[in-house]
Amino acid sequence: MSSARSERQTALAVFAVLSLIWGYNWIVMKIGLQYAGPFTFSALRGVVAAVVLFAALLATGRPLRPVAFWETLLLGLLQTAGFLGLVQFALVQGGAGKVAVLAYTMPFWTVLLAWLWLGERLRPLQWLAVALAGCGLLLILQPWSMATNALSKLLAVGAGLSWAASVIVAKRLRARHQVDLLSLTTWQLALGIIPLVIIAWLVPEQPIDWSPGFLGALLFAAVPGTALGWMMWLYVLNRLPAGTASLNSLAIPVIAVLGAWLQFGERPDVGEAVGMVVIAAGLALMSATALREQRSVEPAMAQE
Repeated sequence: MSSARSERQTALAVFAVLSLIWGYNWIVMKIGLQYAGPFTFSALRGVVAAVVLFAALLATGRPLRPVAFWETLLLGLLQTAGFLGLVQFALVQGGAGKVAVLAYTMPFWTVLLAWLWLGERLRPLQWLAVALAGCGLLLILQPWSMATNALSKLLAVGAGLSWAASVIVAKRLRARHQVDLLSLTTWQLALGIIPLVIIAWLVPEQPIDWSPGFLGALLFAAVPGTALGWMMWLYVLNRLPAGTASLNSLAIPVIAVLGAWLQFGERPDVGEAVGMVVIAAGLALMSATALREQRSVEPAMAQE
């Protein structure tokens, strides 16, 4: 077996493990809300993950000073404070599977924002994928009956938008500066959790239940779900084509939906189920386009 083929198979195996971790992490985040408020859980998760990532920087001999501080701060506000805060708040009322699917509309928002802000041309198949996403969103959001978990749905969509905006910021940052990806990931997380810590301190929430259940959920979300997950993602990105990585990432919201169904009994209604399938079809179409073009995936697109 050639070295390149062996590396590819190892990367696929790592990605399979990562998909299971990130898919089930949505269930863990929902469980965490039984023991702590959403902002408290997100802040603690970020603090623990940042400590692990800084330890990784030290262990690998990378410099500790951030590059492009203000751009990294903006990235952290969008990718960490915006995304983590919004999805955790959305999970208060929304189901883990549904929130995951709505948050994973990020690729559609990304291509639209890149079209508007970066002048990137959209191909016909990408427009079709965006149209499918729009139809799927309508079926899940059901604006004709927004009384049911309306805030949770809007927060989840907002999380996907915040994540997409962070991708645009990361593209611009990496075009202007030469940055180490692990260092960038660490610093955007460290800077992004500051607003979450402040909000958790100022906003009254339920007291933390320092039980084994809470500690298990926190450690899972922070260490494999965030710190190690992002390091695994960086490893995969360096060894797989863009389309392969993005196509495989479709498994993450699917695992979240199945896990929520099995563990919490969350069953989507007919409209929501059809919407999820339509969104998945759009994502598959977009990923297939990327696979054909063999583009490089932006590391900032990685979450949960």
